[in-house]
Amino acid sequence: MAQFALAFKMAIKSILSNKLRSFLTMLGVIIGIWAVIAVVGLAQGSTKSITDRLQRLGTNLIQINITGRNSNRNVTYEELQQFAEQHADDIEAIAPTVSSSVTLKYGTNTHDTTLIGTTADYSTVRDVNVSSGRFILPIDVDYRQKVALVGTYIVKDLFNGQNPIGKKIKINGQIFTVVGVLEERANSQEQSDDDQVIVPVTVAQRLTRNAIIRNFAIKITDGNRSEAVMNYLNDFLMKIYNDSTAFRVFNTAQLLDTLNSVTQTLTLMLAGIAAISLIVGGIGIMNIMLVSVTERTREIGIRKAIGAKRRNILVQFLIEASVVTGLGGMVGIILGFVTIRVMSKLNIATAIFSIPWAVLAFTISLAIGIVFGLFPASKASRLNPIEALRYE
Repeated sequence: MAQFALAFKMAIKSILSNKLRSFLTMLGVIIGIWAVIAVVGLAQGSTKSITDRLQRLGTNLIQINITGRNSNRNVTYEELQQFAEQHADDIEAIAPTVSSSVTLKYGTNTHDTTLIGTTADYSTVRDVNVSSGRFILPIDVDYRQKVALVGTYIVKDLFNGQNPIGKKIKINGQIFTVVGVLEERANSQEQSDDDQVIVPVTVAQRLTRNAIIRNFAIKITDGNRSEAVMNYLNDFLMKIYNDSTAFRVFNTAQLLDTLNSVTQTLTLMLAGIAAISLIVGGIGIMNIMLVSVTERTREIGIRKAIGAKRRNILVQFLIEASVVTGLGGMVGIILGFVTIRVMSKLNIATAIFSIPWAVLAFTISLAIGIVFGLFPASKASRLNPIEALRYE
C-alpha cells in the first residue's frame, strides 16, 4: 500500500512539473468525457420529457394515423363518429387533429408555434382544460368560427403576460379572436404543451390547405380493452382502404416502447461517436508517456540500480497514466454537468444528470490510462539499468 501511495505522489509531482504538457495530454480525455456526459444527459432528458407527456395521456388513448396517399377515398371524421356510437361501451370520445407550424402576430410581436386543429372532444380525449375563457364548441367547428385558444407560454411571449381573452391575433395572416387560455402543463416553457394554439379543425383545414384529416385520437373507457378496440378499428379501416399499410392504429404503450427503443439506440450511437475522441486521447497519452520514458531513462536506471524491480517501474508509470486520465475524466464530467445545467436553464433543451453514465465515463477514463499506458510502462520496466545509466 505504501508503494502505491509513493507512486501516486510521484505521479502528481510529475504532472505538476509539466503542467502544460499534462493539460494537453488530458485534453482528449476531457473532450471525450465531456461529450459523452452532455450527449447522454440531453438524450435522456429529451426522452423523459416526451415520455412524461405520453404517460400523462394514460393507457386508454388510441391513435389513428392515415398514411395512404393514393387511396380512392379516405376515412372521414363523421364515419369514425358513427363507429364510436356503435361501440359506445368502449369508446368515450374521438377527436380529429390537424397540426402545422404557424406564425402568430399581435401588435408588433410575433411568435412561431404549433397549431392544433380539433373539436370540442379534444378536451376529453387529451385531458386538456382551460384556465380562463372557454374551449372550442361544436358551433365553432360547424360554422368555421375563427377562434383560438393559446398556451401560457404564448401569453407570456406574445401578450407580455397580459390577459389575451377577446383580443385579436393573426395566424399566418388571418385574424382570430382569442377565447381561452390553456391550463399550464410544462411550466410555461417554449416548445412544450404550453407553446401551442388550438383552433377549430374545419378552420385549420382551410388555414393549412389540408382537406384530409390524417390523425385521430380516441379515448376508450377501459385501458384493458385497448387491444380489442384496436382490432375493431383495424377491421373497420381495412374495409375502407383494403391495405394494411394505408393506416396505423396504435396506443400509448406501443408508442412508449418504440420511443424507448429508438432513443436507447440513438444514445448508444451518439455516445459511441463521442467515445472516438477518448481513443484519440488515449493515443496522445501513449505518445506523451513514451516521451516521458525517454526523458526519464537515467532516473529509471538509478531506481533499478538501487533495487527497484521491474514491477515497481511498471506500476509507477501505469499509475501516472491513470492519474492523468482520471483527472481528465473528472474535469470532463464537471464540464458535462455544467453544459447540461446551462442548456436546461436557458430552455435550449431538456436534460438530466445521469450518475450511472458519469461513473461509467470515469471508469472508462481510468481504463484508457491503463490500456494506453501499458506499452510505455512495459518499455520503461524492461530498460537495462546499465544502458539506462549511460543514457545522455
